[in-house]
Amino acid sequence: MATLYRYTEPDNAFATCEEETVEPKNGTDFTLEELQGYVGGYIEIIHLNDGRIMVINEEGKLLGLPLNMLATIQYQLSYGPLDQIVGNALVCKNTEVL
Repeated sequence: MATLYRYTEPDNAFATCEEETVEPKNGTDFTLEELQGYVGGYIEIIHLNDGRIMVINEEGKLLGLPLNMLATIQYQLSYGPLDQIVGNALVCKNTEVL
């Protein structure tokens, strides 16, 4: 079971984030197409210190996607305040990705 940290379009100056539990369509592992659909483009995989992975949009910052604070917190638990995550992010076990 994976967690999708989804940003929502802002109704004011700030985007908000929501957490949603998602599962692969086949019940065991996510396909590349599924991952690209969740993040809205080419994927980048970040290995977190707890053995999970975070899948993000590789071009998120270039596209100007909004800050995803929930995903940023997950990232910073592994790496400290080195960076921020923008756009949607999927966090799952590394065995859930083909």
